[in-house]
Amino acid sequence: MTRFASLLAVSCLGTGAALLGGRALLQRLPAASPDLSTPALVRLSRWAPDPALRREASLLLLGRVPAQPQRQAELMRHQGWGADPLAAVALKHAALAAEALGRPGQVNRLWTQLLRRFPSTPAAADALYSLGRRRPALRATLLQRFPAHPAALAAALELGPAPVARLEGALHLARWGARWPGAEGRLRQVCSSGSATPSPVQRALLAEGLAQLGDGEAALACLGKDPGVDRAAALAALSPSGQLELAQALLRADPQYRRQALDLLVAVARRAPEPQGAKPSASMAPASMAPEDAAADGAVRLLVQQQGDGVAEALAALPTRWRATAPVAAQRVLADPQGRGGLALLRRWPGDSASWDLQWELVRRQLLAGQWAAAGSLLDALPPARLPAPLAARSRFWRGWVHRQLGNGQAALDAWRELRRPSPGGYYGWRAALLLGQASPLGSAAPPRSDSWQPLASGDSQLDQLWRLDQRTEAWELWRTRRGNRPLQQPGELLVEGRLRQGVGDDWMGLAQLEQASLRLPPDQCRLLPQLERSLHPDRFGPILRAVADRHRVPLELLQGLAKQESRFTPTVQSGAGAVGLMQLMPATASELAGAPVSTGELEDPARNADLGGRYLQGLLGRWQGNLLLAVASYNAGPAAVEGWIDPRLTAAPELWVEAIPYPETRLYVKRVLGNAWSYRNPGWPGC
Repeated sequence: MTRFASLLAVSCLGTGAALLGGRALLQRLPAASPDLSTPALVRLSRWAPDPALRREASLLLLGRVPAQPQRQAELMRHQGWGADPLAAVALKHAALAAEALGRPGQVNRLWTQLLRRFPSTPAAADALYSLGRRRPALRATLLQRFPAHPAALAAALELGPAPVARLEGALHLARWGARWPGAEGRLRQVCSSGSATPSPVQRALLAEGLAQLGDGEAALACLGKDPGVDRAAALAALSPSGQLELAQALLRADPQYRRQALDLLVAVARRAPEPQGAKPSASMAPASMAPEDAAADGAVRLLVQQQGDGVAEALAALPTRWRATAPVAAQRVLADPQGRGGLALLRRWPGDSASWDLQWELVRRQLLAGQWAAAGSLLDALPPARLPAPLAARSRFWRGWVHRQLGNGQAALDAWRELRRPSPGGYYGWRAALLLGQASPLGSAAPPRSDSWQPLASGDSQLDQLWRLDQRTEAWELWRTRRGNRPLQQPGELLVEGRLRQGVGDDWMGLAQLEQASLRLPPDQCRLLPQLERSLHPDRFGPILRAVADRHRVPLELLQGLAKQESRFTPTVQSGAGAVGLMQLMPATASELAGAPVSTGELEDPARNADLGGRYLQGLLGRWQGNLLLAVASYNAGPAAVEGWIDPRLTAAPELWVEAIPYPETRLYVKRVLGNAWSYRNPGWPGC
């Protein structure tokens, strides 16, 4: 008995030691992430004692073996165990690999298993889509259970050929994914077809989808062919946000629709109910407003940006509630050549974006007039510490400028140094670095930027895990499934969605959302600035742009800055004027540069487009003796226009010369392109 007790004790001690040793070993193992090398991931996938870690490593390896279904199938073999949602992801990849290998029986078994075990996970949407090829009822389940999932959008586009089915698919796309590839054509087709006549409510939904795509004329036509009772009923069925989308699209369309757009903006404002009791704060964030209030707020802000006939009448037609808000009050101040009432407005609504815009326009007037003290007073009215980072950088830069003009050189240097800490990149970071003597010329040897993988840091553990495992499509699908069609308002949401879009190759929308986030991020969330800065300046088409920079002897970072501003690195994008591709070249200009006709298809090739854009930039730099301001302004407005803007300020005060550019679009363009270039040139990251 004593011997048995001794053996039991030794056995327990051995087991405990093994458990402690195993725990220590697990603690020493690296976490699976895209930073790990392929050999390290292979070792983890085979020998890690924790099966969860082996699965994570195997999922990470999937991206290292694209177009190798056999290897992908091997990686996913036996990884669909347990109740963890990652098991559903593993089953999905196994099914896709089996499909690529031509194994229909295995495909059906894997999708069926996934759907049975994980019916609510986004991966189940892919199972419903695949199995629904032979069982149409599953496609209906897909549309109902996962309406915003890409698989549901693909299924909606495939509905037909019966007119009623096509209408059903078009309505689903309009509600959940108007920007899905092919959706625009389906919406147009259903709107113009007479075989399945949509009701007024359905036409309103289809028109809203077309308006989201920026096609105001098609949206208006979809509401009804002729103005009258029929169109009025469809127009009344539009949601407030739909009316706002339509107004925005019509303002970008032919000028003949301008009056209708203004009337729509007023109608949106009138749909918001009058507040009961005390009035809500005029500086309330749109995210905290009711949907009708948020749409009305957007309509009023869009209305005050318009100029010309009908605007004054539209403003006068606004309900009293909206005539007494910061945007409308700011518009009145700007209409006064003396800017009377500006300081009072800034003090009343310091947190409203209309006040931020007003402050800058009034400051700019005073700077161009040489009224330094008046400009300083306006800058003092809104402290930089209360502004989003890009606006705070602008404020700090011009505070330094004013100090220098008033003879306080040390205060100027202090302001520019203070600017450089939270905003080392961007246009004002560049100009401050130049004035502090801390900037090397664009095109010189630059320290390498660290573009290593960064956590998503969304606050959602499942989403962050998928991102860490390089499952970018699955992360995007999870986000889409959870968010549905809810509008994004919070800067943190914009940051997460922008990065997710970038992860699946959508820089066009992703960068736009990241730019919105930068202008909405409150100062108390400055810890997000490094993540935002990295995402705003991704390294795209690096080998192509580096080759072009070497071939044409132009700064690489200037090419990157131009491509980001012109196309957001989207090779197939076309402007309304007909400019195409990465560097947004007009076919006529490209043909002249090439010495032979260049087609639109050729310009959608990133290498061809970048080469011609680099050649054009080289010519502009040569024409202006290397002056970056003149070359970049010419890229946007044309050399002939820029020739007429040259004056002594170009060399004596280049920052003021930029602010004196008479075209607002070109003025902003110059600052953005050169700010992009400096951000690519500058290796530092912002901090609090």
